Amino acid sequence: MPEITNISTYRFAELGGLKALRAELIAECKTWQLKGTILLSPEGINLFVAGAAESIGLLLARLRGIPGLETLEPKVSLSAAQPFNRMLVRLKKEIIAFGVTAVRPAHHTSPKLAAHELKRWLDEGRPVTLLDTRNDYEVKLGSFKGALIPNINTFREFPAAVRRLPDALKDQPVVMFCTGGIRCEKAGPFMEMEGFKHIYQLDGGILKYFEECGGAHYEGECFVFDQRVGLDPALRETSSAVCFVCQAALDEADQADSRYVPGTSCAHCFKSPPELMAERLEARQQRIVAASDPLPGAAAYANRRPVNIPAAHDGRELLDVLAALFPQIDRAEWELRLEAGRFTSDAGEPRGKHHRVRGGERVVQEFASAAEPPVATDIRLLYEDDSLIIVRKPAPLPMHPSGRFNRNTLQHILKLAYAPEVPRPVHRLDANTTGLLLFARTRHCCRLLQLQFIEGGIGKHYLVQVAGHPAAERFAATAAIASAPGALGTHGIDEDGGRVARTEFVVLQRLADGTSLLEARLVTGRTNQIRVHLWHLGFPVLGDPAYLAGGLLGDTQTLDPAAPPLRLHAWRLAFKHPLSGEPMQFEAECDWAIQA
Repeated sequence: MPEITNISTYRFAELGGLKALRAELIAECKTWQLKGTILLSPEGINLFVAGAAESIGLLLARLRGIPGLETLEPKVSLSAAQPFNRMLVRLKKEIIAFGVTAVRPAHHTSPKLAAHELKRWLDEGRPVTLLDTRNDYEVKLGSFKGALIPNINTFREFPAAVRRLPDALKDQPVVMFCTGGIRCEKAGPFMEMEGFKHIYQLDGGILKYFEECGGAHYEGECFVFDQRVGLDPALRETSSAVCFVCQAALDEADQADSRYVPGTSCAHCFKSPPELMAERLEARQQRIVAASDPLPGAAAYANRRPVNIPAAHDGRELLDVLAALFPQIDRAEWELRLEAGRFTSDAGEPRGKHHRVRGGERVVQEFASAAEPPVATDIRLLYEDDSLIIVRKPAPLPMHPSGRFNRNTLQHILKLAYAPEVPRPVHRLDANTTGLLLFARTRHCCRLLQLQFIEGGIGKHYLVQVAGHPAAERFAATAAIASAPGALGTHGIDEDGGRVARTEFVVLQRLADGTSLLEARLVTGRTNQIRVHLWHLGFPVLGDPAYLAGGLLGDTQTLDPAAPPLRLHAWRLAFKHPLSGEPMQFEAECDWAIQA
């Protein structure tokens, strides 16, 4: 069998006419019988292509004829079989997704360190930190000895991981590396923006290092994004595999595991028998209890809350940005906080109201040392596997940091219970709302579940008790809800400029005390949607401290734990498992609804 030539390369350059170029490259690659993927964007090109050596030469000659790509040089390896199934040429906003528009590698990248030079540094024992910029599933197959691992699932998480690094590293030499070097082209400039002074990127990445230096100072193999999965330091295909259910990288030990069935499951996505699942849930429930008793925010502490600056606000003054991002807080209040010196950079440098921000920059707001108000803690874990988590949330308990709450939140408590893992909320409930909540355990699963929400594939049913008796047994509310919050973060009705919203209701009981028990189904998912729609219709939710009878607004959002509960409960949740596609449905009982 003839050998197949595999090439991978990228180049950051300002490219135009991409639609026409895409059509030409698709036709030419098919003529040359090439397979793989070429990504084109205004910032450059990234490609992984395989085929006959002569055809690869024709492709490279074609690409080098494009202004900005004249010196395109690939990394080359050989395989006995074609590692790709088809030829794709795609148009993208970025050739490597990062999300920080202020980073522009075509104009500036960090200094490159040649592979043989890095080996010399390591041979000599020079004090240097090796930083792996790759995802966890790649790192699992191998990395440089002693490398710092950021524990990320996607490259978009890298900025947050950088901000968690010790400040001491900012004055020390750091050599970052990835598979072929492309991620470091963006990671390096970003780290420089964050105050790191001695950043280098391994030129050509791990594959170039293997080519020039073999496996010196490296343990394991290198994950690659094709059917070969892993390459050893001699650039030969290894025996590693990928689980096609959950996309986890599998070494020989993983493949020998009895739970690995090709195309069906592996140790990472295998479903435990019921008795093992019960033991697992009980152990995790105990960790949740330990994380919430005592409440993590019960003792006074100095609170520092970061604000990440979106790219759209690049170049604006900080006061203007804060007023735009948080319109529920008066502009004059932001000005007072800025003038009081409550804002700094991550490194502690003062940030005043006239400071001009950069897209992707992070500023930190300092709060006075204080304890947080008490919240409900009866969090019940209903289901858990390696992809998702289902909990029954009590109330009042905020989902995430806001207002007076930072540590006394569901996200913070679950983060403590699942450490070092960070569960990701797929959707949200108001602080005063009880019921079912869905969390994902990986970025990939979170994205798949949120896509189900966007496409209407998740069924969300609530129980709600309201003042009054609606005339119809079934009715719907379709009033548009204001996109910007008002006082105390409340959202009103805005038929002209608001966001489209639809809630469907069924009357379950008309009670003798003049109230009604309804079932509500969310078709869209706007902030406070059920509460706002019922308030607008003249049937406010019982116990609601914000949306009152007669179209009035209250003076608080989050209830005191001793106050009568908000009569709104997330009752049923139905969706498809993000990896297996299996239908799943959960139901959580509600004491006040049963009594009603």
